[in-house]
Amino acid sequence: MMRKQKFSSGLSDKVRKSKAAPEIQKNPFEVKINRKKFDVLGRKSKHDVGLPGVSRSRAIKKRKETLLKEFRTKDKNNKFVDRRFGEYDNKITPEEKILQRFTLERQRTHDRKDMYNLNEEEELTHYGQSLAELEKMTDVIDSDSDSEEKGLLSAELTATHFGGGGGLLRKKSAGDEGDEHRPKSRQELIEELIVKSKQEKRERQTQKEEAQVLTEKLDQEWKSIQNLLAHKTPKETKDEADKPKLEEYDVMVRELGFEMKAQPSEKLKSAEELAREERLRLQTLEADRLKRMMGEAEEESAQTDTHISADDINDGFVLDGDERKTLAYKQDGKWNIEGEEEEEEREEEDDDEEGGEEEHETGADDDEGEEEEEVEEDEDAGEDDDGDDDHCDLQSDEGSEDEDDQGAEEEEVSVEAAVSEEQRRATQEAAKAELPYTFTAPESYSDLQSLLRGHSSEQQRLILDRTVKCHHPSLATGNKAKLQRLFGFLLEYVGELATQNPPDLKTVNALIPQIYSLCQLFPEAACKAVQTLLSDSAHSMEETLEVKGRAAMPNLDMLVLLKITALLFPTSDFRHPVTTPAFLYISQALTKCVVVSLEDAYKGLILCCLALEFVSLSQRFFPELLNFLLGLLHLTVPDKSSTGYTVVSPFRQQGKNCDLLVLTDPNASHSWNRKPMSLCTAHRSPAERDHCRLSLLDSCLDLVKRCTSLYKHLTSYGHIFQPIRTLLLDHLPVELYPACIQELHREILDAIPEEPSQHAPLVFKKKKPIPLKLLTPKIVQILDYGKKRGNTKEEKERERLKHKYKREFKGALREIRKDTRFLAQEKLNDIMSRDAERKRKVKALYGSLANQEGEWKALKRMKRK
Repeated sequence: MMRKQKFSSGLSDKVRKSKAAPEIQKNPFEVKINRKKFDVLGRKSKHDVGLPGVSRSRAIKKRKETLLKEFRTKDKNNKFVDRRFGEYDNKITPEEKILQRFTLERQRTHDRKDMYNLNEEEELTHYGQSLAELEKMTDVIDSDSDSEEKGLLSAELTATHFGGGGGLLRKKSAGDEGDEHRPKSRQELIEELIVKSKQEKRERQTQKEEAQVLTEKLDQEWKSIQNLLAHKTPKETKDEADKPKLEEYDVMVRELGFEMKAQPSEKLKSAEELAREERLRLQTLEADRLKRMMGEAEEESAQTDTHISADDINDGFVLDGDERKTLAYKQDGKWNIEGEEEEEEREEEDDDEEGGEEEHETGADDDEGEEEEEVEEDEDAGEDDDGDDDHCDLQSDEGSEDEDDQGAEEEEVSVEAAVSEEQRRATQEAAKAELPYTFTAPESYSDLQSLLRGHSSEQQRLILDRTVKCHHPSLATGNKAKLQRLFGFLLEYVGELATQNPPDLKTVNALIPQIYSLCQLFPEAACKAVQTLLSDSAHSMEETLEVKGRAAMPNLDMLVLLKITALLFPTSDFRHPVTTPAFLYISQALTKCVVVSLEDAYKGLILCCLALEFVSLSQRFFPELLNFLLGLLHLTVPDKSSTGYTVVSPFRQQGKNCDLLVLTDPNASHSWNRKPMSLCTAHRSPAERDHCRLSLLDSCLDLVKRCTSLYKHLTSYGHIFQPIRTLLLDHLPVELYPACIQELHREILDAIPEEPSQHAPLVFKKKKPIPLKLLTPKIVQILDYGKKRGNTKEEKERERLKHKYKREFKGALREIRKDTRFLAQEKLNDIMSRDAERKRKVKALYGSLANQEGEWKALKRMKRK
């Protein structure tokens, strides 16, 4: 015991000393904080505050939150104990167990229910009547729902429900004066009450009817005098001078108050909704057109002639509907009144639906009606006879006039019938000649040809527009594939139009917007279709070059396809899946296709225009373009013996077709005018051919001028255009050409510098430069602690894993020791707190015993005295 006290006292001294130790002062200038962006599971954190001892305090705090809680709740988990009757008794069967539980539950509920029950044998009464009888509700009287005196109860009804019946029992009837002492029974009182309530109800109904009659009478009298009160005398207006003038602020406030407020705009519709509405509109228009073709819409389109007043503001307001029927004549001359035929058809349908006895009754009624009509006709005839007797002298004249009027009316009816028949036929013919509003998507190229053939360019554009609208991809699942096929068919159809003689370029121009819209809807399908056409044409050109050694210029259909490609796809991209193959095809045609006729020269100039369009935005250098323009200008030079430039394929310095653009008649320039060129040069006279040569030269010089303005940014600008400058300055016979061509010639020479730039053109060197000798560093893999472990890669990996395992094992042992030390410290703190509490209680007990001992000794001392 003494040892334990010494040990505890020693520990308490240590604790006291540790508590008395000064705390570390936190200097904010010595704190270093590394902010942690996010937590990573399993990774050690090094983002601690940089004060000495802080990391240890954080570790202790973390152990208190995790390890200490687990230690406190060890072996102290709650347990669920099933305390139901017989749950752990194997001697009782399940049926007996359930029955016993049910019995106990009923006993428990019965005890709770009888806790507040009164004596059931005693019968409770109210005014001498049993409450059990009153609860049967045999004398309940329904309230009158039509009663105007809602919420008011009669005295008898009040006494019946709230008086317990005593008041009624004490009342006497008027006829029982002789027997005053005999009270009425309950049944009699209830019957009297019912009779009285019915009588009151009848009186109230009578009063209500009389009030209604008086109200209607008053309304009629008010209408008779309402017109007299409508014209009121105007009030005397005061002089304008007496009225106070409003200030500018008040006037502005009133204007703002009466200013029209902004109305909400309609909701923007999606592309699917717009397509659905457009298809519905076209279907409605097509249905109307078909009706007009069949002549069914004649009656519907007939409009009644109504009188329009001069004061009508045409705002759609109608005071009373015009129910007057329009009188017209049929083809047989009979009257045709609107609405009669429909009513007759409805009556016939109703008569057909009726059967059996109803038909018989209807027939009887018709017979009776016919008899009454015959009697009336006889009476009218008698009256007419009397009238004829009185006016017999005018009968013959009136009869003749009636006959003349009837003949004139018959002639007018026949003329109107003929006119209406002609109008109906004209309407049908116009509807037949009109384009349909809905079309089926073509499934093949022949279907597209049959759909568009025989129509003008504008009609073909309208047909395609309506076809696309009727088969929008959002309207049905198969429409997307139909429109994708339609794009390929349109490209083929445009090529066919371009190959006609003469080519129908107007229709091609009208169809390009539809091709563009389809390309925007399906860019991938359009890309594949154009790629296929370009690749087929390029392969055919390569095959021709392999067989013949030269190829002809592309036809007009291919030129139109290249133009459409430049319109549909971007040409300024560095690399594009469609425009890049088209660009290569143009360069191949400009370098491989020979020029043997004026038609080839025309096609080459078209290719040059397309090439310039392809590079106009990107300003990419196109050497094939300049070489071809130089070759065309070389064909205009008469003397090719000594030239200061060199032409390349497909042109030759000398040989056949080298004088293709040389003028045969020097005087042809006087009669030449600028006008659009045509590809057809057959059966032309020599003068017309000279005019074509001048047009080609004019176009070629214009392209050269555009190229000079396009490539001004190049450093080798002078070197590129130096051959063209030499040809234009020394070899071209400018004096033979018109003034406009001479002006172009002068502008080109002014744009090209006389001396080329001093910058040398960029060329590849013949030999690659020799790199400098450099020392290759020796790379040594540095492992943990700078030690070289193993020789091969597997051994190094094994040593690295072994080292990592040892390091982790040591770290785990270190953490386990710290956790054990922490738990031992907590256990020691618990023992010390319990010992201190026990010592406090023992000390208090010793004190109380000492007090009792002192009191006992004092009491004993007092007894002795």
